[in-house]
Amino acid sequence: MESNSKPEAPIVAGGVIAKPMFPLGAIVATPGALAALEEAGGSPEFYLLRHVTGDWSEMTSDDINENLESVRNNFRIVSSYALKDEKRLLIITEHDRSVTTLLLLSEY
Repeated sequence: MESNSKPEAPIVAGGVIAKPMFPLGAIVATPGALAALEEAGGSPEFYLLRHVTGDWSEMTSDDINENLESVRNNFRIVSSYALKDEKRLLIITEHDRSVTTLLLLSEY
C-alpha cells in the first residue's frame, strides 16, 4: 500500500467531517500489518483517519500529549491501536512528514 495525502482537504467518514492535523506523506505498510488488518476485518484507511485526525483515545494521556507536542514541533507522531488477538497496530508519521508507516508492534 502506498499513496500520498494532502492535509488541506477535510475528511468525511461516517457523516463526520474531520480536518487532518498533519500531512501523511507516502503511506507504506508491512505485510504483517496488512495481514493483521485483513484478519481483524479492518481497513488501513480507518486507522489512518484516526491517526491523522488525532484520535489517540487508546493511548495514555502522556502519549497523547507527546503526539500533540509532535504535531506542533514537527516531531515523529506515533499512534497505537488494538486489533484482534492482542495485536497492536502502530502508525508512525516521520518528523519531516515524508512517510507514514503501518506496522505491528511486534515488528517495531
